[in-house]
Amino acid sequence: MKLHFESNLDYQHAAIEAVCDLFRGQEVCRTEFTVSSQSAQSAVGQGELPLGGSFTQGQLGLVQNELGVGNRLTLLDDELLANLKNIQLRNGLRPSSVLTSGDFTVEMETGTGKTYVYLRTIFELNKRYGFTKFVIVVPSVAIKEGVYKSLQIMAQHFRSLYAGVPFDFFLYDSSKLGQVRNFATSQHIQVMVVTVGAINKQDVNNLYKDSEKTGGEKPIDLIRSTFPIIIVDEPQSVDGGLEGRGKEALDKMNPLCTLRYSATHADKHHQVFRLDAVDAYERRLVKQIEVASAAVEGGHNKAYVRLVSVSNKANKIRAVLEVDMQRGTSVSREQITVQAGYDLVQYTNRSLYAGFLVEDIGCRKGDEYVQFSNQEAPLRIGEGIGGVDEDAVKRQMIRRTIEEHLDKELRLNPLGIKVLSLFFIDVVEHYRHYDANGVPLKGKYAQMFEAEYKAVASKPKFRSLFGEVDLSLEAAEVHDGYFSIDKKGRWQDTSEGNQTSRDNAERAYNLIMKDKEKLLGFETKLKFIFSHSALREGWDNPNVFQICALREIGSERERRQTIGRGLRLCVNQNGERQRGFEVNTLTVVATESYEDFAANLQKEIEADTGIRFGIVEKHQFAAIGVLDANGEAKPLGVEKSEEIWTYLHESGMVDAKGKVQDALRTALKDKTFTLPEEFVSQMVEIGEVLKKLAGGLTVKNADERKPIKTRQAVLQSAEFKALWDRIKHKTTYRVQFDNEALLAASIQAVKDLPVVTKTRLQWRKADLAIGKGGVDTNETASSAPIILEEQDIELPDILTELQDRTQLTRRSLVRILTESERLDDFKKNPQQFIDLVADSVNRAKRMALVDGIKYQRIGDDAFYAQELFNQEELTGYLKNMLPVTKAVYEYVVYDSGGVEKGFAEDLEKNEAVKVYAKLPSWFRVPTPLGTYNPDWAVLVDVDGAEKLYFVVETKGSLFAEDLRDKESAKIRCGEAHFQALAVGESPASYLVARNIDDLMSKVVN
Repeated sequence: MKLHFESNLDYQHAAIEAVCDLFRGQEVCRTEFTVSSQSAQSAVGQGELPLGGSFTQGQLGLVQNELGVGNRLTLLDDELLANLKNIQLRNGLRPSSVLTSGDFTVEMETGTGKTYVYLRTIFELNKRYGFTKFVIVVPSVAIKEGVYKSLQIMAQHFRSLYAGVPFDFFLYDSSKLGQVRNFATSQHIQVMVVTVGAINKQDVNNLYKDSEKTGGEKPIDLIRSTFPIIIVDEPQSVDGGLEGRGKEALDKMNPLCTLRYSATHADKHHQVFRLDAVDAYERRLVKQIEVASAAVEGGHNKAYVRLVSVSNKANKIRAVLEVDMQRGTSVSREQITVQAGYDLVQYTNRSLYAGFLVEDIGCRKGDEYVQFSNQEAPLRIGEGIGGVDEDAVKRQMIRRTIEEHLDKELRLNPLGIKVLSLFFIDVVEHYRHYDANGVPLKGKYAQMFEAEYKAVASKPKFRSLFGEVDLSLEAAEVHDGYFSIDKKGRWQDTSEGNQTSRDNAERAYNLIMKDKEKLLGFETKLKFIFSHSALREGWDNPNVFQICALREIGSERERRQTIGRGLRLCVNQNGERQRGFEVNTLTVVATESYEDFAANLQKEIEADTGIRFGIVEKHQFAAIGVLDANGEAKPLGVEKSEEIWTYLHESGMVDAKGKVQDALRTALKDKTFTLPEEFVSQMVEIGEVLKKLAGGLTVKNADERKPIKTRQAVLQSAEFKALWDRIKHKTTYRVQFDNEALLAASIQAVKDLPVVTKTRLQWRKADLAIGKGGVDTNETASSAPIILEEQDIELPDILTELQDRTQLTRRSLVRILTESERLDDFKKNPQQFIDLVADSVNRAKRMALVDGIKYQRIGDDAFYAQELFNQEELTGYLKNMLPVTKAVYEYVVYDSGGVEKGFAEDLEKNEAVKVYAKLPSWFRVPTPLGTYNPDWAVLVDVDGAEKLYFVVETKGSLFAEDLRDKESAKIRCGEAHFQALAVGESPASYLVARNIDDLMSKVVN
């Protein structure tokens, strides 16, 4: 297959123009210098470089005299700065006030053609200004090989675009320094690709040593004399910080300028173009991302611990652990912070953690750990113990990836699109290892894959993909690994820490790059690729549709690095790019919940790119087009943009940091957003920018919380006083219950428990939407649970556990467990069984208490004073407040938008209702289950002849079985409480109502 490259993509043109326009006004020229063996040297053409200092160019010695050719800049600093400001204004970037260096930044999201852009920029700069010398500096072997491969496959494309202009490109090799001499003397475009590791160590790199191959001179001096334009790919990894050795090595090349390309810049020097993650997603320049998340349910039968992180702040060494916490009758997985000496039993409230005493915490970089008193080996970051069988979970992840892959093949094969999947694994030996004789053997992941591939491919729905294919042979042929390769041809874990490791990595990358196009063709059976880290950066195949992380996603940039390998839009068998989310969807298979994945991805995007989700920058509107007095289009500009920002801030729509407030969201939603008269003609464009930044309305915002005043005419009325006098008194209660009846009810409750299941795994899938307001999720599918068989479960002391949770005697518990005939379920899932039994017994206890409850009025002096309405402040959120006229307060604050709001509206409309109150939270009835706050007090006038008083609880159903157990019990207590107050003339009646009709039917009866 031959890949086709699109030459007319507007955003790529904009990125190229942003760089080329820096030199607007530059003449087409070059500098020439003599390359000879003379010791006396004099430069010809250019003695000073305007970008940050003066440099002396010398003649460099070769065996014979030869003319060297270099780049030459004729623009002054002021001219460059003016060009820079115009470009930044055009692209909506904050203009630079001064030119501090010759560094310029281009930000492009992974998968949008960054390499194509900077390679084409080389040809465009040559065409416009005659520049010929370019050095591409990359951080790793992987990216070096990727760039070289791109140059090879794009060469013909560029020749066709630029009239066959001659050019040479090569990988810098310290053993082939004659290439550097040719770089200096050639009159044609020269592109040298080099890793920062080859140039940043002067004492060992041949680049800085005299060489016969360059006529006895240092290769670096040849390069310096050409004033190359340096292109840095992933500068955040090249620089080594602002004063790092990488940055220092770049400066030693005497660059005419340095162009810096990345999606994740650490330092944005003079930014000229930005196409960030949000822009790329919104313009559909990359694939739609979805996450298939494996959620393990009921797997709390062992002492689970995972080390998340360690820290040393204020001389206090701490570790963050993920553990299973006992919360009431349920167990949840949470993170806790511990120090040496902490006992996990006390923090988790679970006896399973007996012996887990934190002995030591190590925080040295690269050697972080936690040592527990009952474990031989320390726990390293990302490692866990006591969870469900990891291999069982990983087998399910492999299976899910295969299913996702084959589902896409059904859709995409007919379109001529080859589907690929990537597995990132923890260590190579899990995929392939070697016996004593060096014979390769399949590791556990390879064995799992082949077994699951045969099982999934055998499903009827995939029959059309395979026909008569022998799946036993097919399963072995469709997967392979790309790992570092040692000199014996063995795979090993990837590292670039020393030269031997880099050589091993390079052998792997060469293989990967050679196969890049072959992998896209149907004639190549390989579809599933396993890798350690060889494919993390520098290798991006456009037809990767599934990425499965069989290792912990832990580092701060791990999610972006992972999805970055599959973001590119796919190609068909003709090498043509295919567009649209309906074809381009990347599925990430992970154990992290999709909500957590989205939240962490958003944090990574913010940290990597500097994007501040939901923040309006002061220069946000500078690039919006306006017409000047001559009717010509020009940018609005920074000053006017700042005026708009000030208006938004003063109007309460953004805070002092530019963070969008709900006042702005509401105005945009209700279409009430306005601007000062001067900017009305740009209202649409400004509104669109703000809509992207604003995101959705938050549920509640502290800024919306408002105090609610009492309506004194109602509060002081005779009608309300009569109503209040009937319900204001306090009561006390006592309970009586039959112990035998409690045991019988508990036994029946345990008998009726739902089925106790073994530990299970459930898949949930969600689309991720990346917008300027943040990363949102939309769940699209969930699967039936998959049973995970757990081994070596130690059964806990069930009687002690239940006694602690229910306060029943061991004898009573033994009777409940044996007579319920459910003890066999205890072995299936001990923790789930204990949780369910404790919950059902406590429920039976509550009902037994309520069944025998008796309320008694305390006395005439114990009551809720009517003055409390004025003394106790009531507040509410605007979106949950209804303006009313008959109630004690000016607004009713409702919880449920359906039942309570509808009931209040009906009370207002019904002429028989004279006054009412939504009872405030301080009006409480004591119960054995905690205090109870009834909903309403209502006075109804029947034809002017009779007044009836009610306390009403509004619910969506009148049936007790439809209400939560505790809720139903509290309602029964409320009924008993008001019955105890039902003395005297026309006492208040208590009832549960769904709507006003239920109340009025009580009035009639």
